[in-house]
Amino acid sequence: MLLIENLCFRWPGQSGWQIDIPHFAVGEKEKVFLKGASGCGKSTLLGLIAGINTADSGSLLIQNTDLTMLKGAKRDAFRADNLGYIFQQFNLLPYLSVIDNVTLPCRFSSSRKARAGGDVQREAERLLKALALPENCLNNPVTALSIGQQQRVAAARALMGKPALLLADEPTSALDADNRQNFIELLMNECDNAGASLLFVSHDSALEAQFDRAISLPEINRAAWAGEAV
Repeated sequence: MLLIENLCFRWPGQSGWQIDIPHFAVGEKEKVFLKGASGCGKSTLLGLIAGINTADSGSLLIQNTDLTMLKGAKRDAFRADNLGYIFQQFNLLPYLSVIDNVTLPCRFSSSRKARAGGDVQREAERLLKALALPENCLNNPVTALSIGQQQRVAAARALMGKPALLLADEPTSALDADNRQNFIELLMNECDNAGASLLFVSHDSALEAQFDRAISLPEINRAAWAGEAV
């Protein structure tokens, strides 16, 4: 699903690498826990995998497509078709309702719309129900929801249209232990339903036993060995 080889990235104005990864891979339908303390480069790596940031060198293949070879609009289109992203701050659109936030990926991707089964509204409602969001919230503005409810909306949006790879950036950081556990179980169930691979980023190593495999980013990122990652 994901294959990284000799990937290097630095922020503008920085002299050293923030990301320098010789090799990293995620298999099809695999659920991988990527751990590391705040500031070790986890969010930066996710931005590279999502094509939001672009690498300085190396290769980053998703389903055998090298994102480092795609430019501008083609990279954005590939992301829209194949990747779901749960941002740490959720990045929900405050002027849209819950249901409209969830269906948003299908407005940008005909592939996601087709994989949603033709009835985008019904699939959005199914996802929200599966993620335990109360039905009476669906037409409310997302700003009226609790943090935990907003998190479920962000997850449903990322899963909409069965993306091949789901990226989750510290999605449980604002939840207590019970809600955190429930959310992870629901998220994994929906990844199974979609046949998606999951790359779950967190600094909380207590969660790692629930995943197929756990990787420490500082151990695979040579930039961290030099104390350069951010």
